[in-house]
Amino acid sequence: MPEGDTVWNTARVLEKALSGDVLTGSDFRVPRLATTDLTGWTVAESASRGKHLLLRLTKGTTRMTLHSHLRMEGAWRAYAPGERWTARPAHLIRVVLRTARSVAVGYHLHEVTLIPTAEEEKLVGHLGPDLLGADWDPAEAVRRISAKPSASIAEALLDQRNLAGVGNLYKAETLFLRGLWPWTPVERVQDLLGTVTMAQKLVASNRGRWTQTTTGSLRRGQTSYVYGRRAQPCRRCGSAIQKAEQDERVTYWCPRCQPAPTES
Repeated sequence: MPEGDTVWNTARVLEKALSGDVLTGSDFRVPRLATTDLTGWTVAESASRGKHLLLRLTKGTTRMTLHSHLRMEGAWRAYAPGERWTARPAHLIRVVLRTARSVAVGYHLHEVTLIPTAEEEKLVGHLGPDLLGADWDPAEAVRRISAKPSASIAEALLDQRNLAGVGNLYKAETLFLRGLWPWTPVERVQDLLGTVTMAQKLVASNRGRWTQTTTGSLRRGQTSYVYGRRAQPCRRCGSAIQKAEQDERVTYWCPRCQPAPTES
């Protein structure tokens, strides 16, 4: 599931495969860039910003950024020249970038855009502090979340304008570990700083590996507390984990460990 850590790890894959190399060819299978040719451009840097990928390119004094968003299904894979591309069906390929030593293939990418690097803020400037970035600032994340006191804490954590990098998995797991009912209004959360700090800790713990775990276990079926575990017993109290629709997404929670706030 592409959340902040997955996108960060993907940026490292592209960095290892392409960084410092000159592109020997490119193929864009999206209408906006169908005639674009990046042959001769040098890959200067591969970076992530929340759930956005930013591949920075140079040619002489000109600097451009190839931006893509993974959303739910997107992925980049790197192959050796001549190696068979096996990650996804060919009809899902959106971008192919070639160098003398690697081929990077982007599958099912969204929002593929090529812009001057100086204009990156037009695409990602609205994002809140990046949980895995140098700009991570928990106090700023709390300030942004607090600006909408009636929003549910689950909605607030998923809003990339508040903090960049939390998806449905880390939302559910953070709320379980903080004992928060997903529909709790932001104004009823007693420790917002502790909540955003927990979210950052969980996302950061999975940098450098593809298996996402919040429990510390990498064994199948033991990697989460509540996410994806509807009707299974809570690891803490034994109650059946609940699942419901919330703001056009699903959420998971333990009714005993994450009770609804009592009316005051």
